[in-house]
Amino acid sequence: MRCCVKLIRSFFCSLVLLLAAQAALATDISIRNPQLVANDEGYALSADFNVNFNTRLEEAVNKGVVLYFAVDFELTRSRWYWLDEQIIHRNKTFQLSYHALTRQYRLSTGALHQGYATLDEALRVMSRLRNWQVLEKGEIKAEQSYLANLRMRLDLTQLAKTFQVGALTNKDWNLTSDSLRWTFAPGEATALPAATASAPLPVPASGVDK
Repeated sequence: MRCCVKLIRSFFCSLVLLLAAQAALATDISIRNPQLVANDEGYALSADFNVNFNTRLEEAVNKGVVLYFAVDFELTRSRWYWLDEQIIHRNKTFQLSYHALTRQYRLSTGALHQGYATLDEALRVMSRLRNWQVLEKGEIKAEQSYLANLRMRLDLTQLAKTFQVGALTNKDWNLTSDSLRWTFAPGEATALPAATASAPLPVPASGVDK
């Protein structure tokens, strides 16, 4: 009898671990190396995303379904007497599609678009967010600290209506990252090097005549 109880306990422990592992895998987008960097206009955001693009989504894109990936950035300031103050909220959308006539994958954001020969190439570019201007000068104060919040998700609300119902109830379409939060102190931000900056002149060694 005790042996049966141990087997049952072992089975349930294994089941719990399996469910926990599946829950961890449910977060199919992860974020690395977020940076807010100072420039002439204010601050630009750069980050790397790891997007686990599953077979269901790949088949959908190849059949002509357009996918929309949204990047949400928010900056807040803590207030001891009230709720946190929202300083800014920015949104950037990547539109991923496949064009059968040209046999190319197209990645668009705003008015910009580019074609790629393979899906991996398009996803690689989308995964490298660079120099997204999220803060303008005067929107934040150098002497204060803020809380930055970054997230990426597959925006199901922009899918064609015929796909929305099925996608909302199918875990293969539930691609989203956890919200990544970090403290941002403007006074400690790194400035972007000027594009036209010249190399520093060599310093003469001690004892060398000028």
